[in-house]
Amino acid sequence: MRKLKLQMQISVDGFVQYGQNDEQHWVTWAWDEIKKYVLDLADSADTEIIGRKLAIDYIPYWLDTYTKPNDPMYEVARIKANQKKIVFTKTLEKSEWGNTELAKGNLSEEVNKLKNQSGKDIIVYGGTSFVSELIGAGLIDEFHLFLNPVALGKIGVPIFNKLVNYRQLKLKKSITYDSGIVLLNYALK
Repeated sequence: MRKLKLQMQISVDGFVQYGQNDEQHWVTWAWDEIKKYVLDLADSADTEIIGRKLAIDYIPYWLDTYTKPNDPMYEVARIKANQKKIVFTKTLEKSEWGNTELAKGNLSEEVNKLKNQSGKDIIVYGGTSFVSELIGAGLIDEFHLFLNPVALGKIGVPIFNKLVNYRQLKLKKSITYDSGIVLLNYALK
């Protein structure tokens, strides 16, 4: 059975988004340090799931980046271009992008159907509300959280807010980077 893996930037106080416009200026930009980990993780998956709100800007960004071999994010874009993308939506009627399908059914049923297919693992990067729903439904098997040395306070937006009960996790790996970022890799216990 394939695993669903989450990769996200997170603050020390547990938030993944700042403000209502998903501002990312708080994220510590240490691409040279985390690049290998991000690329290896991306390469472990052949399918990416995305919520509709994120997909509208996210997919075109990566498709455009894939046309620019000198872009620092080109290697990630190359991997993403070859991954099948599943956009979870209740409003879109057809996909506007190649190598992309729409999932319009029950979240748990759709994700479990994907997990039961053959292939590499599945990855999700965001958005915040979509990831919250996945966590609340117990669908994420591995968390790859880049803990940033910043606290966002009252204006931060969490991803664990849909949990009804606590969820026990098992630390699989941690990596401390010179930038102050700490990678925390957890699996469900």
